[in-house]
Amino acid sequence: MIPSRLEPLLRADGVPVRVAERFRGAGHDLFLVGGSVRDALLDRATGTEEYDFTTSASPDEIHDLLTGWAKAVVTIGKEFGTVGATVDGISVEITTFRSEVYREESRKPVVSFSDDLATDLSRRDFTINAIALRLVPEPEMIDPHDGLVDLGSGVLRTPLDPHVSFGDDPLRMLRLFRFVSTLGFAPEEGTLAATASMAGRLEIVSAERIRDEFDRLITGHDVEAGLWGIVESGLADHFIPELPALAVEQDPFHQHKDVLAHTIAVVAKCPREDRIVRLAALFHDVGKPETRDFGQGGVSFHHHEVVGARMTRARMRALRYPKDDVEAVARLVYLHMRPHTFKLGWTDRAVRRYVRDAGPLLDQLNTLVRCDVTTRNEKLERQIQRAIGELEDRIAELRSREEIDRIRPPIDGNRVMEHLGIGPGPLVGEAMDLLLEHRLDEGPYDEAEALRLLDQWAQERGIGS
Repeated sequence: MIPSRLEPLLRADGVPVRVAERFRGAGHDLFLVGGSVRDALLDRATGTEEYDFTTSASPDEIHDLLTGWAKAVVTIGKEFGTVGATVDGISVEITTFRSEVYREESRKPVVSFSDDLATDLSRRDFTINAIALRLVPEPEMIDPHDGLVDLGSGVLRTPLDPHVSFGDDPLRMLRLFRFVSTLGFAPEEGTLAATASMAGRLEIVSAERIRDEFDRLITGHDVEAGLWGIVESGLADHFIPELPALAVEQDPFHQHKDVLAHTIAVVAKCPREDRIVRLAALFHDVGKPETRDFGQGGVSFHHHEVVGARMTRARMRALRYPKDDVEAVARLVYLHMRPHTFKLGWTDRAVRRYVRDAGPLLDQLNTLVRCDVTTRNEKLERQIQRAIGELEDRIAELRSREEIDRIRPPIDGNRVMEHLGIGPGPLVGEAMDLLLEHRLDEGPYDEAEALRLLDQWAQERGIGS
């Protein structure tokens, strides 16, 4: 009996069935596996449509069957048995039945191919992903490891002994907590114990693979459980040690006993769909252990945002994040304390500088600052949220009166050189900085005022005399 939730995958004109028919016509078995089957059974919309198949065909045969029929055939993973393509605009990946193991200290798996589905399913990461769906000639579900039972009970368990499964690919230990975060499932006791005992093996996995898996974890609905999982299992020690290091005493304005608990709570408050803000929330206090100081007023973390931005860049670069991601997250970490420094209200000058410094990250910075409030004192929380609201109102008010998102002087460097009779060089930069500072401090002004400022500056510097 095929569950009704799988019926969309069985449409005669759908991509899965069309792929299956092509392979069957060439004499090969082919099964739909992995996330598309799992998510359909969970009635879970993912927002993306892509399909993974496993087949008796060899990698060369897969390639030949797709070439000329599908589009954008990708052979990058062919040595591991996988060929990708696009069918009717939908991404498909087709992999030969396989069994894979890692060399002891290798970052890349050595793949041996199998000749049957049962072996292939036994080598998959978790039972919930080891359910296969035959599409033609008649629909049939193959579930040798009781993945359906685990789907129903919300359990994450490996098809084989977890030491074997995690030995095949240590990244599966991080993937375990990705599914904790994205599905809300709980690890089976033995699977969790194996993760704790094998955590160090994650170090043989490439930074790029770890980064991609962690990005999926950080945007999950149950990200708190996922983050606590990687900390408590010891996994975080091997790819993001700054996170467990946050288990230090917290300042008295937060409800949590340490910075780690506060950080994880802030990440969970941030919008799930904004990966950059969630990463910034994860790193926003990483500078606190290094800057912690005990004084008469209790514990303090002066300039932790400066140290934190530096640490953020270093860790994200180590995880091979794109440069734009690194700079955006580090900038948010650096600026996240800025709104709290304006306790006496927001002057026009302060608003302009805040908007200028945040740049295109302004809305994300305000979101991070709001989510960073986890105080147990309701009065204090209302006060902080009110202050942030006042800042946003002041930005809107100033926007109605002047251009503040692209603040610039009324003249450019060419006009500066022409007026002062100087050529390109450091003096032009100094003059432009002077004019920009005046714009930030005083608001919009015209060219005549700019030239007056230049003349005064040039006289003081002895330029042109």
